[in-house]
Amino acid sequence: MAAAKKIDLEKSLADLEDLVEELESGDLSLEKAMKKFEEGIKLTRGCQAALKEAEQKVQILMKSAGGDELADFEIDDEA
Repeated sequence: MAAAKKIDLEKSLADLEDLVEELESGDLSLEKAMKKFEEGIKLTRGCQAALKEAEQKVQILMKSAGGDELADFEIDDEA
C-alpha cells in the first residue's frame, strides 16, 4: 500500500462540495452529470481511505502510549 497515492483531504472535500453544488444546480447534461458523479465517487473513496488510515495511525499511537482503546464515534441524528 506504500505505492498508494496520498490525497489532500481538505482539497478533496472542497472539490466534493463543488461537485455537489454543480450537480444540485441541475444545469448539467445527463452525460456531464454522470461524469461529475463518477468523479465524486472517486473523491469519496479517496477521502474514506485517508480517514481510515488516519484512524489506524491514531489507534497505533494510542496503543504505543498505553492509552485506552478508542470508542466508536456516535452521530447525533437529532441535530
